[in-house]
Amino acid sequence: MIRKTVLITGASRGIGRAIAETFAGAGWAVGICCRKSKEDLLDVKKHIEAIGCQCYDFIGDMGCYEDAQRFVAGARRVLGPVDCLVNNAGISHIGLLSDMDAGEWNEVIRTNLTSVFNCCKQVIPDMVARQNGSIINISSVWGNCGASCEAAYSASKGGMNALTKALAKELAPSHITVNAIACGAIDTEMNHFLSEEERSQLIDEIPACRMGTPEEVGRLALRLAGEHSYLTGQIISLDGGWI
Repeated sequence: MIRKTVLITGASRGIGRAIAETFAGAGWAVGICCRKSKEDLLDVKKHIEAIGCQCYDFIGDMGCYEDAQRFVAGARRVLGPVDCLVNNAGISHIGLLSDMDAGEWNEVIRTNLTSVFNCCKQVIPDMVARQNGSIINISSVWGNCGASCEAAYSASKGGMNALTKALAKELAPSHITVNAIACGAIDTEMNHFLSEEERSQLIDEIPACRMGTPEEVGRLALRLAGEHSYLTGQIISLDGGWI
């Protein structure tokens, strides 16, 4: 079997970590990065290597074009050509837009959306040359419908969804798929600010009667990377019927 390589941004914990470990469990070589959680990222690397898979780790900000260049170049040098890119790096900001300053807005857009441009720019030329590849963007249901008090986050994910659809059309002739997973309430640290009462109220709104797991996102990403060459330009909601 030919070994494939995946790069995953924001992979030190939560959804990113689950995606990395899911791909490694399927025998992929894995490149992982995060902005500052070095110890957590090295722990992910240790788990991947324990499975018997190659892993390249990188500390850097994918919202910075030069860091994205260094990450992809280093991963390509160690692991070989990139077969799949998973854009998962992201942050949230809770609060009214009227209380948000320009720096906070720019940080969310740069981290959640500009990072996707930066990383895609690095992998697309090789994918086009090889006439093969997949790009998977980890989005949110709030990118589909918007969320009160999360205007910047919703805008960044809405932009990611539009970019997914546009880029899919550009790259389809080169046999490269581009899809997004619009996550609903996934049980990660990003939601741990909720009180037990708020968490219970949220679960009551979800027809599946529970939050999703990072591992479920990982399994869907793996399927999109390898099993559906005719499925592209789609925003796939993974939300238990919530939205």
